[in-house]
Amino acid sequence: MERIALELHGSQCVYNVPTLLKLRGLIGPLIGANLDPSHLFWMGADPLIAAGALGEAIHHVHAKDTFLNAPVQATTGLLENGGLMDIPARSWSFITLGFGHGEEWWRNFCYRLRMAGYDGWLSVEHEDVLLNSFEGLRKSVDLLRGVMPVDASDYRPQEF
Repeated sequence: MERIALELHGSQCVYNVPTLLKLRGLIGPLIGANLDPSHLFWMGADPLIAAGALGEAIHHVHAKDTFLNAPVQATTGLLENGGLMDIPARSWSFITLGFGHGEEWWRNFCYRLRMAGYDGWLSVEHEDVLLNSFEGLRKSVDLLRGVMPVDASDYRPQEF
């Protein structure tokens, strides 16, 4: 089955759940989301709620985290255009899984993906300028191994 997964990203025509679902309604199920929670974080949306709202429209998922720098956000907002390398001066920065949002958040995200019917890959994207790429990948994979449901459910309701 052919599918097109559009990454929800600011400054694009399709950047959030409503715009993706509008396009999907016009084109059909060929169109779906590449759900990247890091983008929703810096846009101020909630990836946990987005996963449920998108449901079967999730075609692909990126595993990338965002550090939200509250003291900077308080004066600049989230529409960041500063240099990527100056983490202390930015309102948000891409970061290794677990350094922006902890293990509990990622466990909840993986569970909500399962609830939404998604059973595909989580592709780790390393864009953390402070951590070595191999270390960042290793830490991200270790975190996901600990929180991601893998096996199919074998639960059966008790017969009466």
